[in-house]
Amino acid sequence: MCGIAGILALNATAEPPSREALLRMAGALAHRGPDERGLYRDRRAGLAHARLSVVDLQHGQQPLADVDGPAWIVFNGEIFNYLELRDRLFALGHRFRTRSDTEVVLHAYREWGQAAFERMNGQWALAIWDPAAGRLVLSRDRYGICPLHFCEHGGRLFFASEVKAIFAADIAIPRAFDPAGLDQTFTMWTAVAPQNVFQGIRELPPGHVRLYEKGAAREHSFWQPRFPEIRDQDHDWFGGSRDEAVEEVRLMLEGATALRIVQADVPVGCYLSGGLDSSLVATLGRRFAGERFQTFSLRFADAEYDEAEFQRLVANATGSEHHEIVVSRGDIAAVFPEVIRHTERPILRTAPAPLFLLSRLVRERGIKVVLTGEGADEMFAGYDLFREGKVRRFWGRQPASIRRARLLERLYPYLSRSPVHQQALARQFFGRNIEAHAAAGFAHDTRWRTTGAIKRLFCPDMRAACERRDTVSELISTLPAEFPCWSPLAQDQYIEIRTLMSGYLLSSQGDRMLMAHSIEGRFPFLDDNVVTLANALPDSYKLRGLDEKHVLKRVAAPILPPQVVARKKQPYRAPNAMSFFADGAPAYIGDALSETAVRASGVFDPQSVSRLVGKCRARTGGGDMSNSDNMALVGVLSTQLLHQQFVATRPAGVTSPDLTIDVDYERRERVPA
Repeated sequence: MCGIAGILALNATAEPPSREALLRMAGALAHRGPDERGLYRDRRAGLAHARLSVVDLQHGQQPLADVDGPAWIVFNGEIFNYLELRDRLFALGHRFRTRSDTEVVLHAYREWGQAAFERMNGQWALAIWDPAAGRLVLSRDRYGICPLHFCEHGGRLFFASEVKAIFAADIAIPRAFDPAGLDQTFTMWTAVAPQNVFQGIRELPPGHVRLYEKGAAREHSFWQPRFPEIRDQDHDWFGGSRDEAVEEVRLMLEGATALRIVQADVPVGCYLSGGLDSSLVATLGRRFAGERFQTFSLRFADAEYDEAEFQRLVANATGSEHHEIVVSRGDIAAVFPEVIRHTERPILRTAPAPLFLLSRLVRERGIKVVLTGEGADEMFAGYDLFREGKVRRFWGRQPASIRRARLLERLYPYLSRSPVHQQALARQFFGRNIEAHAAAGFAHDTRWRTTGAIKRLFCPDMRAACERRDTVSELISTLPAEFPCWSPLAQDQYIEIRTLMSGYLLSSQGDRMLMAHSIEGRFPFLDDNVVTLANALPDSYKLRGLDEKHVLKRVAAPILPPQVVARKKQPYRAPNAMSFFADGAPAYIGDALSETAVRASGVFDPQSVSRLVGKCRARTGGGDMSNSDNMALVGVLSTQLLHQQFVATRPAGVTSPDLTIDVDYERRERVPA
């Protein structure tokens, strides 16, 4: 993984990209690529690159040129089937001067155009500039693993892996919150691409290509999740038994894991949470990693969140070289401002903070690449949300049934403040809108309602701006035409992939925390072949009754300790609001939540925030906050920090003069590696 950035003059009167602006953009992305820097500039466009060397360490410096044509590329990510594509291109007459996947991408685009992205199995964000044609192509992988933002200002396009690089390019680019982005965040946990929380900044949606040519921009999707249509009874996408499905999933997952181990010229480690998904990836990864394989686990000083028993069980079974880091509430509070500087968006949980600390441990142990189990819950129906949706739909078909309502008691067993512990309140909460059980987004509406309640803290102007729109209806209106033809579970999976997975799990908890310490994450469950197979499976192979990830458990049964396979699903969690109110809490918390600071941000009502803070302080002697208050406090604090770091201040950009590649057609100079 790396950092990419660039500037394009959109018309003849726009200023050409300056060398200094490109250097500042590269400097802002130095944490994403500490190994090398590169620059390309002509009268129309400029490209900048910060490289994390993982494949072809000696070559493949970027920006990289097509030896047989005029095009240049900056690339972030990995293409795991690049050797297969390279052989195909070689047979078609292409010749290569590096062993890098970046060069393969450039040749693939020259051979197949935008259809090349459909052939790529990997994770990427890239820009290809063809100066002869005056064409810039931006592309992002299917699932949104690699970020890519853009902004049009003053007749120029600015694009980068992170927003901070766009802001570093030109001090005149406005910095303000976008009410639509905040409305989405405080409803769906994230702004959904192309929406961003900053005005004027857009995010290229996953699986999309954006093309700039002849003064115009056009964008299209080259991929979106697809599922069998329930009305087509004669068409079985998988066409096999449950036993055959288990075998196919095993083979695909083994292949995906092997690719992510062997397609690296550096050692690959693995995150190990102690849950089914990461344990399965770690066990499979150990087979292909050679003699030394390092695993990394988070532990918590709060016993409620600690999973050390299962982590050590798997580490011992695999024989890995295991590392742990124990995180306290004070640790979370200490690093939280830096976490928000990297997320570049508000968050409603502190969960990214321990992962920030874990990635730092990985870097300290000399590892640049880690495997993780992300994507398994979305692809194989592992979340309680899917179980909850199934129970509520079943109940909704007979809303007077007490027996059906009691199935709610089987949800959220791991929560000390479970919403199903009090039956009367649970029926009232989960029974709301039960008559709409066939509506799009039905399974998500309890989460959206709970999260949306935080908007009661908004100031009057922000509330009014949000009330002028219906963010849920806007999302529903963008669902694909075939969405109503999918099963309810497939519909729930699609929305989860489109919202929480891409915008939060793979971003705030994923890429941003990994790359904060120059670590590349690789996700076997998001291999294109694994996803295609998972989406083709019958619902009952994934969610059998209320048994989540059924086929995956059967894949794991012969190779994992039985205690791990049999344990109840427990999602990754961390201490939240109480992390910020212990004795010795950092001074920034009081500053960020002060009446003056809250009023300055223009997002929240100072009196409402003061009451929330008072409630938190009153709980420091014992007890925990409600789920809603926990999310509210973390959401307010992260937004306030975001305002301080990105809106209220304009820090001087840091340049990167130590260039490995320096191609400047204005000065007619080229300095190769």
